[in-house]
Amino acid sequence: MFTGIVEETGRIKEIKRGRASAVLTIEARKVLEDVKLGDSIAVNGVCLTVTDFTSYAFMADVMHETLNRSSLGALKNGSAVNLERAMKADGRFGGHIVSGHIDGTGTIASVEKDDNAVWYTVKAPGEIMKYIVEKGSIAIDGISLTVAGVAEDAFRVSIIPHTSDNTILSIKKPGDVVNLENDIIGKYVERLMSFGEKVENGTGATRTSERITEAFLAENGF
Repeated sequence: MFTGIVEETGRIKEIKRGRASAVLTIEARKVLEDVKLGDSIAVNGVCLTVTDFTSYAFMADVMHETLNRSSLGALKNGSAVNLERAMKADGRFGGHIVSGHIDGTGTIASVEKDDNAVWYTVKAPGEIMKYIVEKGSIAIDGISLTVAGVAEDAFRVSIIPHTSDNTILSIKKPGDVVNLENDIIGKYVERLMSFGEKVENGTGATRTSERITEAFLAENGF
């Protein structure tokens, strides 16, 4: 579990590509202070597991599914990345609930300077846009941000100087692809409200279950 508050930016030192997977070596400093094998570190918002580490870098495997659903496959040697360690239970929750399991990618449509802030417009597919609401939360490359405006196929966020100075968002330009993770609350609400509709079970088959309705809640004392 993460908060979307980026701790530092790291740099890709090496990428070993397999037939449908990859092993990343990422140079870092702060996230290595208490690192252990098996720890989770979000890389551009994608939760990866530390498989090895040195005093200046850590290694992580990236499987086929992750490469297909994120922008990690486009990284190259020297690419800068946002890094965040998993949240400690005794720490402040400065952002929002970020799982590190992204929903897909979006594309930077425009970048506009506005005094000390910068506006980013991000185009995204319908399956991501349906969960985005004005003043709600969105994670862009692992950065917890507040949605300032929503259109049919795009949304806008405004970035303060601190965020620009401490993340890789400052180097993003129109046309760049970013990882997106929706606020998980909306997905849970949708699942509860659609309970009982025919849904795929992951194997291509469908199943039907009870639907939560006003009548169902009344019958059960709610």
